[in-house]
Amino acid sequence: MGFEWWQVALILVAGLWAGTINTIVGSGTLVTFPVLVTLGVPPVTASMSNAMGLIAGNLTGAWSYRSELGGLKKTLLKLLPCSVVGGVIGAYLLLHLPEEVFGVVAPFLIVVALLFVVFQPKLQAKVRARKEREAQVAAAPGGDAAVPASTGTAGSAASGVAGAASSATASTASPGVAAVDGSQQPAILYVLVFLAGIYGGYFVAAQGVLLVGVLGVFLLAPLQSANAVKNALVAAVNIVAALSYVLFAFDRINWWVVLFIALSSTLGSWLGAKIGKKMSPVALRTVIVILGLVALTNMVSKLF
Repeated sequence: MGFEWWQVALILVAGLWAGTINTIVGSGTLVTFPVLVTLGVPPVTASMSNAMGLIAGNLTGAWSYRSELGGLKKTLLKLLPCSVVGGVIGAYLLLHLPEEVFGVVAPFLIVVALLFVVFQPKLQAKVRARKEREAQVAAAPGGDAAVPASTGTAGSAASGVAGAASSATASTASPGVAAVDGSQQPAILYVLVFLAGIYGGYFVAAQGVLLVGVLGVFLLAPLQSANAVKNALVAAVNIVAALSYVLFAFDRINWWVVLFIALSSTLGSWLGAKIGKKMSPVALRTVIVILGLVALTNMVSKLF
């Protein structure tokens, strides 16, 4: 096995904590990766084995958050290819580029992610207002916005019943989320999710922070719904990256590490879903910022 009993215990505790915070926001790798490297696991082996071990936790977190997806399934299916292709590219880079490249680029990505999260409410409000104005302009020339006077009493009554039924349905079906799922997403959302996929395939750390920042602004959905989409996309990236590692770097994977982190992160992800779904948007955003700052400090410290 190559590990003492206390080292195994340390890896299990790190995996438990990583699974918990990955489900809530992300950056769990910043717990497990340093532990593995400190215990003598080579950095690239630690990164690949850690990513593979976290897959079980990722899937558990995504499944636990499925109720928060609401009407966003179509949108998720559109975003998945961006994450998958990005993950493949990121895994290729991990296997072919020097590790020092990540140490320079990652802090800048974390700063961008934290800015997204901190200013998410204001940015989202501006994007939402712009979309509403565009929708009003598009609907203005048509005749659907008003009911013709010639429809008579029966038509008015029918319209009233239909409107009441529509309102009742909307009140129980989260109209905002449904509107997001049925609307065309901005191109920048797909581009940023693709770039986050490259980042995640290259080094898993704080991928969730990046995605929550991007989705929180451009998806125009509640933060908990954005978090649910994030969990699914992170799971997809880790799966395709893991397949790349198995196919092209099988001998560099420490399967004991994979097993220990898979077991502990699965339990942690279940606990994280229980905690995360009960948190208010403000509390969740606070946790995201704190963990993001910890990630940034950790990465910058390695540059000096």
